[in-house]
Amino acid sequence: MPADATAHVRIARPSRDLEAAERFWTSGLGLDIQYRHTADGTPGQHSLLMVGWPEAAWHLELVHDPAAPVDPRPTVEDLLVIYLGEPVPDSLVERLELHGGKRVPAHNPYWDTWGVTVQDPDGYLLVLTTRNWPRQPRR
Repeated sequence: MPADATAHVRIARPSRDLEAAERFWTSGLGLDIQYRHTADGTPGQHSLLMVGWPEAAWHLELVHDPAAPVDPRPTVEDLLVIYLGEPVPDSLVERLELHGGKRVPAHNPYWDTWGVTVQDPDGYLLVLTTRNWPRQPRR
């Protein structure tokens, strides 16, 4: 497969608690579990949770090494932005909060103007934006 627009993208991140992450990303956002592996205690083995939408060209891999956990260190600019192209449903934000998310102000006020920012259980930021992608020219 060439490295072009048809290539699938995996975003990999450490997680403190895969069960909490699963609740947020699946029950909260509505992603499907694409793969799961639970480490059996063998040194060097990682527990994995891969979530995404089946038709999407990307998925999120959350990793936890029980023998040597990596503490997530997200910054205010580590964003996963989902372009909804319509108003962000209050019910979606409420569902994300119910499943471990926390609505937070964006570091960049652009995202507060054009959407909602929710922090996941590991501290990473999910932005649900009303904008379209590809972005439409301003009028």
